[in-house]
Amino acid sequence: MRVVTYILLALAVLLQYPLWLGKGSWLKVWDVNQKLETQKTINDQARQRNAALDAEVRDLKRGTDAIEERARSELGMIKHGEVFVRIINAGVAASAVAAPVTESDQLK
Repeated sequence: MRVVTYILLALAVLLQYPLWLGKGSWLKVWDVNQKLETQKTINDQARQRNAALDAEVRDLKRGTDAIEERARSELGMIKHGEVFVRIINAGVAASAVAAPVTESDQLK
């Protein structure tokens, strides 16, 4: 009777080995699922970035508004015949002129 018990126990262990540690084990399936979820997240982020770039390319091809806005903000360009005026906040400018920076102010 003992021999039969040992044989059945050995068969049970041999049947469980591929399930837990073999080529298609639960651990490997779980690991592959984790990698799949990570890759799906990366792909979704790439799709969103590509959609934004595609929209920007279409906007740059079709209209001059986007090109003009970029030229103004990034390159500091103005249209022919325009006058560039810089407005400085009077309160900030007056306080900067009225209170010169001293050495004790720099240490604070």
